[in-house]
Amino acid sequence: MKKITAFLLSLLMLLGVFAPATATTVQAKASENIKATYTLKKNKKKIAKKTITLKKNATVTDGLKKGWKVNDKGGFITAIDGHKQNNKKKIYWTFTVNGKQVNVSADKKKLHNKDKVVFKLSKYNG
Repeated sequence: MKKITAFLLSLLMLLGVFAPATATTVQAKASENIKATYTLKKNKKKIAKKTITLKKNATVTDGLKKGWKVNDKGGFITAIDGHKQNNKKKIYWTFTVNGKQVNVSADKKKLHNKDKVVFKLSKYNG
């Protein structure tokens, strides 16, 4: 009886009776994640670049903190891996997503799959 049950179970698996549930589970988990590429620049010089895997609805800050040691205040980034902004010299961290300046703090900006985030530490001339 055990041999027949094992045979039937193997046959069902071979025919794909159990495969759709497994494939759906794998697809669902994969679609819960996104990838974003982060580039860090100091003035115009690239100092780091990483592609980070995140959960859907992650923020810019979530990905940044996953890749580097980050200090922030009120959602605004003040230091990344020891590269600190300097208020007296008007040197600040700013960021773009897909080449566009973002007008909200990094902890509020949601990311989408394949977004490209660039953080730049430079003098503000405004």
